[in-house]
Amino acid sequence: MALISPRKLRYDLYSYSYEEDSNNTPLVISVLASLIERTLARNERIAKNCRVISQKLSKTRVFDSDEAPDLTIQSYLERIFRYTRAGPSVYVVAYVYIDRFCQFYPEFRIGPRNVHRLLITTIMVASKFVEDMNYRNSYFARVGGITREEMNKLEFEFIFMMKFKLHVNVSVYESYCCHLEREVSIGGGYQIERTLRCAQEIKATNNHTQEPRYINNDHIARLLL
Repeated sequence: MALISPRKLRYDLYSYSYEEDSNNTPLVISVLASLIERTLARNERIAKNCRVISQKLSKTRVFDSDEAPDLTIQSYLERIFRYTRAGPSVYVVAYVYIDRFCQFYPEFRIGPRNVHRLLITTIMVASKFVEDMNYRNSYFARVGGITREEMNKLEFEFIFMMKFKLHVNVSVYESYCCHLEREVSIGGGYQIERTLRCAQEIKATNNHTQEPRYINNDHIARLLL
């Protein structure tokens, strides 16, 4: 178990350095994995207590796999980072996309059979939005454990289901960062399981590092509410 403080997470989100932290997994991956795992557990409880729940929107079934992959969310996200080196901001934007998707389709439930494909799709699309240079879809497909044709179809369907609302402005990005910080501050420090290595202590902030300025707005992450 590793103790992640809001201050460490904030530093990681805004000041992550590929050169200094090349061997460290971004803290946001552990936070996001924990949030998704909690969502999965909650949806499983709902499914057990209410058998009538069914996904009526057949188009969201594009994310369903024949069987649930035998890989934890934490391990899957760490695999994506290890082979794509996508920065922390990519995972925040992917989190925004997942939240928006769930708002567009309230009947959709994140489950063991669709979560991995949803993650690789949102992370790839977010990477194209955030990063200047990106890998081909075929490379993301190999990293995610699917075929190139499946990856192309998932991206195509996702963009249309999102109604092309993929832009994330600064205030929205900061509001989701604040939401993630609040998650890790619950109970004086959110305990998050790490499957590979414990995060090293964040190095002292350089004097030239600018502190992020948070903006109050009405954008609230609803994925876990």
